[in-house]
Amino acid sequence: MAPHTLEDVFSALRRRPDVEAPNLQAWDATDRLLLETAAELVPGGSTIAVIGDRYGALTLGALATLGPGAVRVHQDLVTGERALRLNAAALRSAGLLPDTTAGMPDGGAGKEPGFTQVPLGPELLAGAGAVLLQLPKTLAELEEIAAAVARYAAPDATLLAGGRVKHMSLSMNAVLERHFRSVRPQLAKQKSRVILADGPQGSGEPERFPVVEHLTELDLRVAAHGAVFAGTKLDIGTRFLLTFLPNIKAARHAVDLGCGTGILAAMYARQHPGSQVTATDQSAAAVASAQATAQANGLAGRITVLQDDALSTMPDGSVDLVLLNPPFHVGAGVHAGAGLKMIEAAGRVLAPNGELWTVYNRHLPYLPALERHVGPTVVKGRNPKFTVTLSTRRSTGPAGA
Repeated sequence: MAPHTLEDVFSALRRRPDVEAPNLQAWDATDRLLLETAAELVPGGSTIAVIGDRYGALTLGALATLGPGAVRVHQDLVTGERALRLNAAALRSAGLLPDTTAGMPDGGAGKEPGFTQVPLGPELLAGAGAVLLQLPKTLAELEEIAAAVARYAAPDATLLAGGRVKHMSLSMNAVLERHFRSVRPQLAKQKSRVILADGPQGSGEPERFPVVEHLTELDLRVAAHGAVFAGTKLDIGTRFLLTFLPNIKAARHAVDLGCGTGILAAMYARQHPGSQVTATDQSAAAVASAQATAQANGLAGRITVLQDDALSTMPDGSVDLVLLNPPFHVGAGVHAGAGLKMIEAAGRVLAPNGELWTVYNRHLPYLPALERHVGPTVVKGRNPKFTVTLSTRRSTGPAGA
């Protein structure tokens, strides 16, 4: 098969099933710079680990242009995992990727073309000679990733960590220097930069994630992996919604949608011991954190955790209550699409007369969507930053009728 360029790959990528919009794309200049740098440094046939690939640009770009021996990838978001698989199938159909499933039994059913999706840890990193990383948003997440690379990757492994210059800081270098003997920032190009880190050096200390801390104001132990929003802290939207907890009904089945560390799920389960509670999020780090929070508070038998994209695997009309503190960013951009998708999902899974309690930033235009996708909506409270609403699922007819 003739070699392909990064332009060939990037032009075919889409974000689906994540939010798609004209101001959102499936790759950025950092993906390009990481792959161009890897082409100069990583020998053909190497085992490459990819971390933080949003929609498949790094993984599929590596397969198309670097000639790796194996590619393993960890993506925190289930939407990213699904987007990678969808983009891989599209590129393979277009002849932009080798069909490594050819000749396998059943045509390679269930196999992916040249890459394996695995959790962060030894399965991802053992024997990896190169690690391609889209730098995460937080230092805590970078700390968890860098420690894992130093602990499990090959002794001569090189970490290529890239990001947009405006989101990078000297503190990131300091984190990497704790885990690698050599840390070398490269020249910026197209407002992106790659940091090369060599010589993994394990600290010898036990793994520190998830971090567990006691929240005095809630008398709750909160566990957090590095990638989770707000870490072990109580974010101010959740704090406001919790003031309404005494008014929220006991439900047969309640869902904490976009659960993060699972604080809402834990507090609701504590308040209503007879309710079945599901904590769900698209983030692997979030659901692992929510599980650890439940365990730390003696609630593991009462809370089920589920990694899912906007309740896609839950049946229609199957729950009585949804608690929702939706995000208002998609990646680095302000966009209401993620919250609107979650509101629509809540309307679908709620049983007739089921309730959706939502807290959201006051500037977001969610009221019409709540009325359309769920049902009659009343504002239960406002403060300078947030609005809390109660939406009741219509008893007859589809939501949005």
